[in-house]
Amino acid sequence: MSQLQNAIAILFQTFNDYARKEGKKDMLNKGEVKTLLEKELPGLLQAAKNPGEVDKFIKSLDFNGDSEVDFSEFMELVARVACIIHFSKI
Repeated sequence: MSQLQNAIAILFQTFNDYARKEGKKDMLNKGEVKTLLEKELPGLLQAAKNPGEVDKFIKSLDFNGDSEVDFSEFMELVARVACIIHFSKI
């Protein structure tokens, strides 16, 4: 596999690992999103000044308003974080 294909496979696996904890197997509920962020992107939550900011951020990922984060919404999170990291290094 190419590096990009490997990275995509890792994203699939990461999403599935957390989505399969409880509830629907192809969606992340609020608790699963929070656990994913705590374990996979700990610096993101540590930068939050209060728990309300974290809840607001998690809610902002739910574009279709179904109270869950599907894979495309998860990928939006990945894209946002990647852009933040990329542009902070320029």
